[in-house]
Amino acid sequence: MTHRVLSEITASVSELKRNPMATVLAGEGSPVAILNRNEPAFYCVPARAFEAMMDRLEDIELNEIADARKGEARVTVELDDL
Repeated sequence: MTHRVLSEITASVSELKRNPMATVLAGEGSPVAILNRNEPAFYCVPARAFEAMMDRLEDIELNEIADARKGEARVTVELDDL
């Protein structure tokens, strides 16, 4: 059976257990696919890459909100009212 691996670097669960930080560093900042019996079990994602993914997801969500509100009526506010 074939499996889609979304990472250029892979490591086994045994390798991860043996030396977790070396496994993370092998990815050189990119996610590492952790394999269990040659099947992707999970991805080990460095903190910076995870933060970048979360920022990107937030941007996508904010764009969806802006697009949904694009056609709404505008409200006029005077500066003195604030």
